[in-house]
Amino acid sequence: MSEIDINLTLNGEEVSARAEPRMLASDFLRERLRRTGTHVGCEHGVCGACTIRLDGVTARACLLFAAQLNGARVETVEGLGTVRDLHPIQEAFRRRHALQCGFCTPGFLMTVAEILDTLPLRTDAEIRDALSGNLCRCTGYEHIVRAVRDLVDARDGVSA
Repeated sequence: MSEIDINLTLNGEEVSARAEPRMLASDFLRERLRRTGTHVGCEHGVCGACTIRLDGVTARACLLFAAQLNGARVETVEGLGTVRDLHPIQEAFRRRHALQCGFCTPGFLMTVAEILDTLPLRTDAEIRDALSGNLCRCTGYEHIVRAVRDLVDARDGVSA
């Protein structure tokens, strides 16, 4: 099968690469563009480890074809921050110990980036509901909810 050109804006940078039309977006990001923060878990869109933002909206990279990224604006966890300059979401997760093995963390971070922009998240139950599409086998979610609560309080100007 012949490869096609895929041009996209990835974390604010114009990039292009070639891929077979049937290649999954998760594999394209990891293998062709070397953005390995997009993890591949269940490959059925259930676990959320491969969550990216596609034109500002979260999407499961394992359920998309690479060709669907052509012309799109894609954000991966690598676009949030760096080891030396953590994004506030990453800092909240670090401060609240909201990760253990870290496998699910990139998907959670990308989900949190979207829900902070789009949902009021007035209660912890609303936070849990908003995060319900991401699975974690290690943390028990308590620390993740606390990290998001801190972010919501900071967003809404609530003092601790």
